[in-house]
Amino acid sequence: MQGTRRRTGSRRRSAAARDGGPAIRQLDWQLPVNIDAPTEPFTEEQVQAVHEGAMRVLEEIGIEFLNEDARVVLAEAGCETRPGSTNVRMDRALVMEKVKLAPARFTITPRNPERAVIIGGRHMVFGNVSSPPNCSDLDRGRRVGDRESYRDLLRLTQYFNCIHLACGYPVEPVDLHPSIRHLDCLFDKLTITDKVVHAYSLGPERVEDVMEMTRIAAGMTHEEFEAAPHMYTNINSSSPLKHDWPMLDGAMRCARRGQPTIVSPFTLAGAMAPVTLAGAVTQFVAEGLSAIVLLQCIRPGIPCAIGSFTSNVDMRSGAPAFGTPEYMRATQISGQMARFYGLPLRASNACAANHPDAQAAWESAFSLWSVVSAGVNIVYHAAGWLEGGLCASYEKFILDCETLQQMMAYLRPVPASEADIAVDAIREVGPTGHFFGADHTRQRYRTAFYEPFLSDWSNFESWEERGSIDATHRANATWKKILAEFEPPPLEQARREELAAFVERRKREGGAPTDF
Repeated sequence: MQGTRRRTGSRRRSAAARDGGPAIRQLDWQLPVNIDAPTEPFTEEQVQAVHEGAMRVLEEIGIEFLNEDARVVLAEAGCETRPGSTNVRMDRALVMEKVKLAPARFTITPRNPERAVIIGGRHMVFGNVSSPPNCSDLDRGRRVGDRESYRDLLRLTQYFNCIHLACGYPVEPVDLHPSIRHLDCLFDKLTITDKVVHAYSLGPERVEDVMEMTRIAAGMTHEEFEAAPHMYTNINSSSPLKHDWPMLDGAMRCARRGQPTIVSPFTLAGAMAPVTLAGAVTQFVAEGLSAIVLLQCIRPGIPCAIGSFTSNVDMRSGAPAFGTPEYMRATQISGQMARFYGLPLRASNACAANHPDAQAAWESAFSLWSVVSAGVNIVYHAAGWLEGGLCASYEKFILDCETLQQMMAYLRPVPASEADIAVDAIREVGPTGHFFGADHTRQRYRTAFYEPFLSDWSNFESWEERGSIDATHRANATWKKILAEFEPPPLEQARREELAAFVERRKREGGAPTDF
């Protein structure tokens, strides 16, 4: 076995003691490093051509910035704006000057410093599924998200060491009123997990409340919070060629307080972007860089990442498709473009399947392989995603974590010392023996190979005797054991009480305004 149960953030449970041990044996907390050379479908000339195309979009066509404050900042920096218009055009020299200010690598430190993550370089981090309105499991079927399901999925997020970020809401708890939902959700997230959290850029109050709650949970002063990244936001452009008001407002607020932004255009080829992959990536680059320029104007050197969400659609129905050959290539090309600009890259472990079945497995496997081969740094929706993002599946969460662990094991360097090359062991066994009993094997067998927690490697007869349980049903049993034994990570009582008091005060004040 390559690792054991986590050392931080979780203790042995009474249920685990009754059952004779923890729900699973999993890898230790670790930040994967991608040692492989990235796959690069485009030549240097093609990369330069995409760059040229993106610069022409920014100079000749422009991007719509539906936020007056953002337009003022960009105009003061030298961008072209016109009275009565939301269009902003940018000179390529200004774009490249500002983008170069963004660091190629940065660290985000949550309330538990042992859960700090490195973003950029060859590091990879994985985050839970985020923002679906529905959730499902084999027992209760598909249902609209509620707070208890939200908490369940947070517990799975905290439990698995292969999940590094507590991204957006793993399911939208629609039983909480939108005006106060962010308050209860962040209270749950900051008490059930101790990992890096995220703010939705959906209005000033929500962003400011999340930053303040993150600061309180970590026990920091305002100066300490603003001195380094401790949370982040992710914004999506409204493709084609548009950044809307709340997304820009939230990113600007985070930038002013030293917190990173991931800028993720949603460029589905054939729908919100050109049907050609090169055209879709060109638009992704233009939309992403334009917002990063804005953030660098506000706070030079603020950490930013660019997010690739370029895939294709089913041209018969218009439905998004993921885990496709086009998604794989678009992600790999996006990796080339991110490295060209020196920016960390975000992509997703996405699928379009409606059930945690073989289709979900192959689409997610292709998506995950694309992010690894592309050199992606931040993998959103790494566990639990179904239905093109409309559903969070408990079983899919478990299945994905098995895949993530196997990929993390795959990424480990392979040692090749004299002892590893094992000439003496080969001599000892010779042509008539076997290696099961060799000293070389006995010294290494416990840690020689990755040991899965979900795969069943038994023969057919043994599997049949145990009830012929397939992987999805094994995942069902696994999440139940995990939730039965789960305890939240420690949080100082004074911080918890301060958080609770903040939530109650903001609720009395009305939380965030809504349209209903």
